[in-house]
Amino acid sequence: MAHAAPAGGFARTPDVFGAKVHTAARYGIPVVLGLVYGYWAAANRRDGGPITGWNVLFGFVTAIAFIVLCIAVATFAPLLKRELHSAVKSGFAGAAVGFLYSQTGESVLRSTALGLAVAAGIFVVFFYRYYTHEDGEGNRIR
Repeated sequence: MAHAAPAGGFARTPDVFGAKVHTAARYGIPVVLGLVYGYWAAANRRDGGPITGWNVLFGFVTAIAFIVLCIAVATFAPLLKRELHSAVKSGFAGAAVGFLYSQTGESVLRSTALGLAVAAGIFVVFFYRYYTHEDGEGNRIR
């Protein structure tokens, strides 16, 4: 016998992961992304030169900053209205890309322009997603 959809509309897919997996992913994904980001920033800064202690320190400090900000955005952005939610996430992504690009030695204006372009594109995608999957109060409808 087929299962009918709930009275509210769409049936939700079952959650195949447990609470421990979700907790590990909540903190594990930002840590892995942060380590990759820190390595990438340090590699951009050294520009093919030798690896120094300062370069390694820069990479780890960048990674820690990215991890902290990523967890903060992932924790607090969903509490905002969809417009601000989209703006916070896209602002973080745009700033991250702009900072990486600035480490290559390019001008501040080019880094800013690239960061703004990335933020604008991501804002459109996130806003569309939240606009089509939430009601006016921010409750999921699908």
